[in-house]
Amino acid sequence: MSDTSLDIDRTELETSPAYCAGDVSDFFALMKPRVMSLVIFTALVGIVVAPGTLHPVIACTALLCIAVGAGASGALNMWYDADIDAIMQRTAARPVPRGRVSPGEALTFGTVLAVGSVLTLGLLVNWISAALLALTIGFYLFIYTMWLKRRTPQNIVIGGAAGAFPPMIGWAAVTGTVSLESMVLFLLIFMWTPPHFWALALYRSRDYERAGIPMLPVTAGHDVTRRHILIYSLILGPTGLAPFIVGLGGILYAVSATALGAVFIALAIRVYNRREGRAAEQAAKKLFSFSILYLLALFAVLLVEHVLDGLVVTGA
Repeated sequence: MSDTSLDIDRTELETSPAYCAGDVSDFFALMKPRVMSLVIFTALVGIVVAPGTLHPVIACTALLCIAVGAGASGALNMWYDADIDAIMQRTAARPVPRGRVSPGEALTFGTVLAVGSVLTLGLLVNWISAALLALTIGFYLFIYTMWLKRRTPQNIVIGGAAGAFPPMIGWAAVTGTVSLESMVLFLLIFMWTPPHFWALALYRSRDYERAGIPMLPVTAGHDVTRRHILIYSLILGPTGLAPFIVGLGGILYAVSATALGAVFIALAIRVYNRREGRAAEQAAKKLFSFSILYLLALFAVLLVEHVLDGLVVTGA
């Protein structure tokens, strides 16, 4: 799928006189705050569950840098995708398509945030975590946004790695290393991403088709997408127990992961079985919504367990 197939040229967007000065809320929207909130939370869990401690000021600095780095990725994504965002109903209200921020402003804003967040994390925390943050931003922009998104239905499978790095960055902020445990947290988010986004793509397929984005429902059809969702969900269930296996999670986590994984698989089966009309759309929407709760709940349980363990040790 070539960029030249799109009706809206990025140069025309850049030079259009329709752009008006954006306010603070427009630039904040460039940072994709909903995505950024998930990044912050998973990174926080990475910091809390890592062995060792950080001074609270340093920990907050690390979280802020990770948040700003995630915001930089969002802004750079909106700069590059301004043409297709204007076509898709789901993204047409973003600041660049609306004419509130120009692509050039989004590029400058994202670049400043990216460089600033990486340098600050390196100078004030450590350079391993900074390198991982730089890798995350670069992977999201160059590998996912510029290369995979418009060229292959595997865009989410490979590109999902960008969203899986935050807990690993948080872990590295504390330990200065990348370990098996942090890679398990990475793997959990990595395996969660495809069924999460494919569920969204099922009921937004016309949007993706109109914009020329080769999401799996567009290139292979809804039935193939449903089969892939079920396969990945069946793999995700056991993967959710991996933190317990490597000692990051306790009994509460194991029980929660088992129950949540069972619900995830049940909803994936419903998506697989319901293939026509509104019932199919509702099944996909329910899985998409639950998938967010699934990931948040698993990381929340890890956080609670480690906080409680810390309180017990302190009391002893």
